[in-house]
Amino acid sequence: MPLSHDLIVIGAGGAGMACALFAAIRGLDVLLLESTEYIGGTTAFSAGTVWVPNSAHAAEVGAQDSVAQAAAYLDRVCGPHGDPVLRDAFLRHGPQALAELEAESLVKLRAYARHPDYESDLDGATLAGRALEPLPFDGRLLGRHFGLVRPPIPEFTVLGGMMVDRTDIGHLLAMQRSLTSLRHGLGLIARHAIDRLRHPRGTRLVMGNALVGRLLASLVARQVPVWTQARVERLTTAGTAITGVEVTHAGQTHRLAARAGVVLASGGFNRHPQLRAQLLPAGETHTPGAPGHTGEALSLALAAGARLGRGNLDHAFWAPVSVRQRADGSRAVFPHFVLDRAKPGTVVVNQAGERFVNESTSYHRFGRAMFEAHPLGPSIPAYLIADARALKAYGLGMVRPGGGGLRPFLDDGYLVKGRTLAELASRLGIDPAALARTVARLNDHARAGHDPDFGRGRTDYQRSLGDATFAPNPTLGPVETAPFYAVRLYPGDIGAATGLQTDADARVHGAQGRPMRGLYAVGNDMQSVMGGTYPGPGITIGPGLTFAYLAARHAAARLAGPAAR
Repeated sequence: MPLSHDLIVIGAGGAGMACALFAAIRGLDVLLLESTEYIGGTTAFSAGTVWVPNSAHAAEVGAQDSVAQAAAYLDRVCGPHGDPVLRDAFLRHGPQALAELEAESLVKLRAYARHPDYESDLDGATLAGRALEPLPFDGRLLGRHFGLVRPPIPEFTVLGGMMVDRTDIGHLLAMQRSLTSLRHGLGLIARHAIDRLRHPRGTRLVMGNALVGRLLASLVARQVPVWTQARVERLTTAGTAITGVEVTHAGQTHRLAARAGVVLASGGFNRHPQLRAQLLPAGETHTPGAPGHTGEALSLALAAGARLGRGNLDHAFWAPVSVRQRADGSRAVFPHFVLDRAKPGTVVVNQAGERFVNESTSYHRFGRAMFEAHPLGPSIPAYLIADARALKAYGLGMVRPGGGGLRPFLDDGYLVKGRTLAELASRLGIDPAALARTVARLNDHARAGHDPDFGRGRTDYQRSLGDATFAPNPTLGPVETAPFYAVRLYPGDIGAATGLQTDADARVHGAQGRPMRGLYAVGNDMQSVMGGTYPGPGITIGPGLTFAYLAARHAAARLAGPAAR
């Protein structure tokens, strides 16, 4: 006889952990399976932002919101892409999911004081209240379980493993100008120094690590077992119903029954070679996502009769990334989200030395623009150029603000330097005259504070990415202070948009378009409710938590009686 559980969740990223937790809150016997040695998935790498409109947190920042307002906004952003029934389920149940999560677990969130929707010029958009962040978490409270949390991308930490969020970065950069910032920064550094005496990295968890830490602590408190390095070999069936899994763990293969069902939450297809070739555009791309997103769980579901969703604008979510080989031989893939490309004193050009994109647009739109422009003029890679003032003030990719420590980046070619724009152009293989014309035109726009070519800094969202102290346009400044620097940018797929087709209870659809009994999909294993568009920060985690809640709720009801099946 196989071992049995009420619910088996495959994948311990944010959505999978949340689904296991929601099920445990309902009293279900849950087993959480993770293929890698760490839990957290790409959520652990991310900012951990949760985009859920009309939650109780909106009032914290004085935001006015409603389901109707958010629906109107999403209709305008998504257009014909995505399932409006699933979007409606997300909007109606998202606030409920968060309320239960915060009431019944250690997960705690707060609204950003100002975090605009990415298409902030559209009707229905808000400037704050929808983007929520997890409160920092003390990883020491996890005890021996702390080592299970996937460490953040090293290039997003300082001082050998100290995590910092947006607030921390602001204080660290202002330590020489503000007594408050000095105190804040010294407190962080002192805490980290103590941490490193006992731990391989800092235990003050922020952003995605904080969300993962809080979810893990909640699972531990409810005694939910988590098997890491567990490989699911197949889904077991009885007729058309999914009844459990076969999994290899600790050198043994187990056949496990799932009375209420199996939930797929393995992170999507991003590291599945065949699905990448089938779904993603041609050209050099890199994924900064967690290593567990192999798509193997999707393959098992497809073999069992599931189907992928259709009709997305894009099959993946995009961001411009730069790439560098680390000392240990691994590859660092750095997403250029907010820190550099929209700051004054920067410009992005293609291989002909010409602009092709609004540097302050959302990272997803930026990635799309690289593909759209490439057939017209090679734009993969593109070049993000900064003058000396901008590099010192904001950094450039993996190069930190301050202007020091450049030698290793120059030596390995990640950072390219020119004493003049012409020298930089030559080193990048760009026509110097073309780059000079581009920069001269940009500088004229910067002095006027208006970019008629691409509309840089046109919206509230775009201006929020700039330097608030810089006028008249916080995103637009002249590129004029020598020397000049550049890094190469590539499209990076930061998450899967195309996944398994589901209904509003996260039940996976079979080939005939009907739900498959006993099989659910959440997170990036599920077809994006946004239809491959990117309306705001956290639009994967927000729906991920919501449909984790709905899947657990349905599974619990299914277990309770035949009428719910």
